[in-house]
Amino acid sequence: MENENPCIRYLKVVGSWRDVADAARTTIRMPEGQKEPSPKWKKRILLAEHSPIRKLLVSWKWGNLPYWVSVHFVRHKYGIEHFVSTQRTDRTGVDRTGNRQDAPVEHECFANAAEIMFISRRRMCMQASPETRAAWKLVIDELAKHEPELAACCVPECVYRGFCPEFKSCGFAGSPAFREMVEKYRTVK
Repeated sequence: MENENPCIRYLKVVGSWRDVADAARTTIRMPEGQKEPSPKWKKRILLAEHSPIRKLLVSWKWGNLPYWVSVHFVRHKYGIEHFVSTQRTDRTGVDRTGNRQDAPVEHECFANAAEIMFISRRRMCMQASPETRAAWKLVIDELAKHEPELAACCVPECVYRGFCPEFKSCGFAGSPAFREMVEKYRTVK
């Protein structure tokens, strides 16, 4: 296990877009609907970040995630739950004080759509560690297979804001690739 790369063991969507749409209807005093939301409506409510998007839940599990990378994700605490395999000596039979910081762990999460977009802003930034970006990209790439509209709204902070708020910019903001990414992010089809 120590030499394996991080991977996604599974990813599944727990909530539904009907749940999101019905919650949105509740907020504007409309009766529940029968029609499935369109991709355009999904992208619009995600970009608006209205509260009903929190009813769309996603569950996933990383395997072989370096412990120190896992710690980066555990720092996210609102709208997400973490379950990380223990390194406790009394549970594993291995003295944890001898474990390396890159010792692999299993890290399972479930989070709502709003938090997934928020994590993306932090962990897709070029100032995040490459290993953390790569681990989060695994999640977003898998998510795109199930929820393409949500995955399309998972962008770095600079794309979300339209400028780089970091003290030391990587230089991506303002580049042609940045402008293209911002346009793609903002486009609703």
